[in-house]
Order: sequence, then C-alpha cells, then structure tokens
Amino acid sequence: MVGGVDVAYLGGFGIAAAVVLDYSTLEILESAVATCPVKVPYIPTLLSFRELPPALAAIRRLKVQPDVFFVDAQGWAHPYRCGFACHLGLALCKPTVGVAKSRLIGEPTEVDGRTLLLDKGEAIGEAVTIKEHSKPVYVSVGNMVSLETAVEIVHQCSRSRVPEPTLQAHNLAARTKSKLAEGHL
Repeated sequence: MVGGVDVAYLGGFGIAAAVVLDYSTLEILESAVATCPVKVPYIPTLLSFRELPPALAAIRRLKVQPDVFFVDAQGWAHPYRCGFACHLGLALCKPTVGVAKSRLIGEPTEVDGRTLLLDKGEAIGEAVTIKEHSKPVYVSVGNMVSLETAVEIVHQCSRSRVPEPTLQAHNLAARTKSKLAEGHL
C-alpha cells in the first residue's frame, strides 16, 4: 500500500489530507482529514515545521498504514537536506518520498539516461517526466528509501504528471478547504 499527504490552508488553519491506495490498482482504500491551527508562520525552506502537525494529525486518523508515504514536497533535494518529506519520515519512522512540482535546488543534469538533480556534485534527486510533453516532477529521498526505489515507485503510481497518492491527497485537501470556506463542514 502507498499513501499520500498534502496540506492546504484556510485562514489560520492547516487542512491535511492523508490517503492510502492499493499499490497495484491505485484504488483508494482509506482517507482521513485533519484541521489544525497553524502555529508556525510561513518561512521559506522551513515549511515542514508548519505542515508537520496537521499532516501527523491526518495520518493518525488512518486505520490502515501504508508501506510508504508520498509527500507533495522536497525530501533530500533541500538546502538543509531535510525537507518536509524527510521530516515526516523521521517523525513517523516510515519510508517517505518527496515528489515536488517545482525545483528548489539542484541543477538537472543528464547522467546515464536519467535527469539527476545535482548540487555541489551530489545527486540529491531526479527530474521525472511521467507523461510525454509534460513538466517533470522532482523526486527525492525522504526517509528509508533509495532514490532508485523512489523513482520506480513514482513511475508505478502515476497516471498523470503527479503521482496518484499525492494527487488524491491534494484533491481531498482542496475539497475539504472549499467546503470549510463555504461553511458546509
């Protein structure tokens, strides 16, 4: 099983969504949402301190725990080598993969048919294009997984540009935010 986590914001609240999908079929097995007051302001490169509390609250509501979590954020491809995907993996003591839609650091460099993100000569992630003629996503190690395995799992769990676990978590967080904004929750 594979999970996805994403956090949306409304006023002073973080709205986290966690989903669990079957690895083979990508069918949603379970989902959970949690809303928490945001206690940490937005500080570039320190987003994990803002997103961790609501994400953990949503994950704790899951009855089924996945084998790996995808996070809509950076992992090792971060100036401190500890983006939200790393931070979450350490907090959970579980494998995590960072799958970001934009590049924070590193230069895309072709190496043996792969587009690695290099920073000061170190491979910190990989630019992965799922659909031909679409923008890549930036995959990096979060916790307890190799870059090669992370990229393989991303390919297995993708039907479009964004892997299904993070796409479903994003959609659930956005729907919940919209319902809260309209006063329906």
